[in-house]
Amino acid sequence: MILIRDAEVEDRRVDVRIADRSVTEVGVGLVHRAGEEVLDADGAALIPGLVDHHLHLHALAAAGRSAACGPPAVHDAAALAAALAAAPADEHGWVRGVGYHETVAGHLDAAALDALHPSRPVRLQHRSGALWIVNSAAACRLGLPDAEHPGIERAPGGAPTGRLWRADGWLRSRLPDRGLPDLSAVGARLAAFGITSVTDATPDLDPAALDALAGAVTNGALPQEVHVLGAPLGTAPPAPLTAGPYKIVLADSGLPDLDTLSQTIRTAHAFGRPVAAHCVTREAFVLLLAALEDAGSVRGDRVEHAALVPAELLGDLERRGMRVVTQPGFLADRGDDYIREIPGTEHTDLYRCRSLLDAGVPLALSSDAPYGPLDPWTVITAATRRRTSSGAILGPAERLTPAAALAAYLAPPDDPGGPRRRIRPGAPADLVLLRDPLAVALAELPATPVRAVLFGGRRVPAR
Repeated sequence: MILIRDAEVEDRRVDVRIADRSVTEVGVGLVHRAGEEVLDADGAALIPGLVDHHLHLHALAAAGRSAACGPPAVHDAAALAAALAAAPADEHGWVRGVGYHETVAGHLDAAALDALHPSRPVRLQHRSGALWIVNSAAACRLGLPDAEHPGIERAPGGAPTGRLWRADGWLRSRLPDRGLPDLSAVGARLAAFGITSVTDATPDLDPAALDALAGAVTNGALPQEVHVLGAPLGTAPPAPLTAGPYKIVLADSGLPDLDTLSQTIRTAHAFGRPVAAHCVTREAFVLLLAALEDAGSVRGDRVEHAALVPAELLGDLERRGMRVVTQPGFLADRGDDYIREIPGTEHTDLYRCRSLLDAGVPLALSSDAPYGPLDPWTVITAATRRRTSSGAILGPAERLTPAAALAAYLAPPDDPGGPRRRIRPGAPADLVLLRDPLAVALAELPATPVRAVLFGGRRVPAR
C-alpha cells in the first residue's frame, strides 16, 4: 500500500491511496494507515503512465548492441568506415550496423560496402528499417547468389546487389543463432521516461519472438504492459501479451495490388482483428483508403505513421472511423532530410497532428523506436514545435499545445487517440510522478520531467 500526499491531479492538490495494484481513494487530507508507504509529491503532477502505441522491442534491444552508422553519430563515408572498423564483432564474427542514411555515403550496395569494410561480414540496416545492406563477405555466408526471397535485390544479370528489402525474417533464418536480445535494459529505459504500456508494432512475429516478449513481461524484465500487432491471425499471443490490430505493411518498395490488400483486410476483420496499416507515402495512403472502401472498416482500424496525408483526404479518415498513430519525433530527427528530399508543396502534409484532431480523427503519438527517438518528452516537444535540427519549421499550423501532445500519450493501450485515462478510484495504479506541477514540466520540455514511476503501485525511481 502507498499513500501519495499533496499531488497535483487535474489541477487539484489531493492525496492518492493505492492498494491491490489500483487507485482506491483520491481526496484531500487522507488519513495515513498503518503499513502504508508515504510518497510526498510536494505539489508535483501525478499523471497516468504514458503509452507508446508503436515501437519495436527486440529491434530496440538489438540496436543497443549495434554500431551507430548514420546521423547524428556518422555523417560521411570516412566516419562510416571508422565506425565499422571500431565495431566489435559478435561471437560469430558478424558486424551489425544501424541507422544508415544515404546522406552518409550514397546508395550503398555490396561493392560500395566492401570499399568501406571488406574484411568481416557486415550487415547494415537503413534507418527506415525496411532495408538491409550486406557486403560480399556477408553475402557469401548468407548464400545470397542462390537464395530465393522477393526482397533480394538483383542486378539486370541476376547477381544480388547486397540490398535486402523487408527480408528480416529470411535474414534471421540465415544468420547464426544468437538468440533474441535481453529486454531488461529496454524495460528500464522505458520506465525512466514514464512509459508503462507499449504496443510492439513488429509485423509477423514468430512463436519464439512472442514467447520471448511474454517471458520478459512475466519475469519483470519488461515491467510494461505489452500489446502486439504482429500476432498471427487466428491465434492468441501467449499471456500476458494481448493482441492489437493486425499489422499490414504497405511497403513503398513494393505496394500490394488493390484486390490483395482488400482481401487481407477482410480476412483480418473476419478473425475479429482491426487492421494497423503502415503508410509512409501518399501512394500507400491512397491505396489503403481505396482498399477500405472495398473491404469496409471496423472500429479500431488505424494508420501507422501517416507520414504524408493530403489535406483533401482528412475527411475520408474521419468518415471511416480511422485513427492515426504518428511520430512527429521524425521531424526533429530527420526534418532537414525531408526538406531536401520531399517537394515543398508536400511539407504541410508531413506528420500531420492539429489538422487530424480538427477533422475529428483520433490521434496518438508514438516513437517507432529504434527508428525514431524513444523519449516521449522529445516527441511531445517535436509535436509542439515542429522544428528540425537546423531550426527550420515544418508545418507550423500542425503544432499541438503541450497539453494536447501529452494527452496523445495518455489514451488507453487498446484505444489510441481515445479519451485520456484519469486517476480515479478503481483505475490501475500505473502512474507517473513528475518533478514539478504540470504547467512547469511542460514549459521546460524536452527535459525529461519524471521523478518516479509506479507499476501497479510498485514504485520505480526515475534514473
